[in-house]
Amino acid sequence: MRAVLATVAAMALTLVTVACLPADDPDPGPSGTTTETPSGPRTTGPAPEPTPATTEPAPATTAPTPATTQPAPATTHPAPATTAPAPATPPAPALVPAAWRGADIEVLPGAGPVVALTFDGGASDAAVAPILATLDRYDVPATFFVTGAFARTYPDAVRAMAAAGHPVGNHSDTHPSFADSTNEVIRAELAGAEAAISALTGRTTRPLFRFPFGARTDLDVAVVNGEGYVPFRWSTDTLGWQGTEGGITADVVTDRVLGTARDGQIVLMHVGANPDDGTTLDADALPAVIEGLRARGYGFVHLGGVVR
Repeated sequence: MRAVLATVAAMALTLVTVACLPADDPDPGPSGTTTETPSGPRTTGPAPEPTPATTEPAPATTAPTPATTQPAPATTHPAPATTAPAPATPPAPALVPAAWRGADIEVLPGAGPVVALTFDGGASDAAVAPILATLDRYDVPATFFVTGAFARTYPDAVRAMAAAGHPVGNHSDTHPSFADSTNEVIRAELAGAEAAISALTGRTTRPLFRFPFGARTDLDVAVVNGEGYVPFRWSTDTLGWQGTEGGITADVVTDRVLGTARDGQIVLMHVGANPDDGTTLDADALPAVIEGLRARGYGFVHLGGVVR
C-alpha cells in the first residue's frame, strides 16, 4: 500500500512541475530556425545580413556632385571676350606694281588710240550734273578725282559719279601742296579723303590719286606709292577752270584737247564753276571734245583698270 501511495505522490509531483513551465518560452529548435509566437515571427539564429542601404553608402554620399569635382565652364574656360585676341590691324596698302612706281603718270603707257577724260572736284559741284549727262549721252567713261572736303560737302554728287560707273579717285582731303607738307601730313590727307569718299561710293579710291595743284617732289611720289596709290597727272590741261576772265572760252577748251590728241592722252578738266564769273567751260565744251576725238579715231577709257 505504501508503495502504491509513493507512486501516486511521485506522479502528482511530476504533473505539478510540468504545469509550472513558462508558456512563452518554446523550444528554440535547431539553430537558425524561426518559431511562431503569439506576437509574430522572431529570428533566433545569427543576425541577418545588413541591408544594402547599411553596407553600401548612397551615391550622393560616396561620389561628389559634378559641381564639386568639375569646375564650372566659366572658371576653367574664360569668356571669349577675355581670351579672344584683339581685332587685327587694318591690312597694309596693296603694293603698287613696280612698273607704276616713282612716276606721276602723264600719258598711259602702251594704251593705243584711247583718251582718258578726267575731272577734278574741289571747290564746287556746279558742273557735275551736265558733265554726267553728257558722258551718259555719248556712252563715254571718265575718271573723277575729288577731295575729302568735296565729298563731305557734296555727297550726292560723289554718289552720282559712282552710280554712273565712273571711278572716283583720291585728290587729298583738304587740297594742300604736298611739296610743302611732311610725310605724316601727306598720309593723313590720303587717309582722310579715302574715308570720306569710300563711305559714299562703297569702293576704295586706291590706286587712283592726283596731286593738289600738281605740286610734288620725288619723295612725295614715293610716300604716295607707299600708301598704295599711283599718281596720275595729265597730258593736257584745258584751262577751262580759268573762266572767261582768264581769256578762256569753250572753243579754246576744245582746241586745246584736239590739238594735243595722242595715244594714251590724259585730259584734265574740272567739275566746278569759276569763282569769279561762274562759268563751267569744261562742261560746255565736253560734247565737242568727245565728238572731235571720235572723229580722229580715238576711243575712251577710265583709269580704274589700267594699273596692273
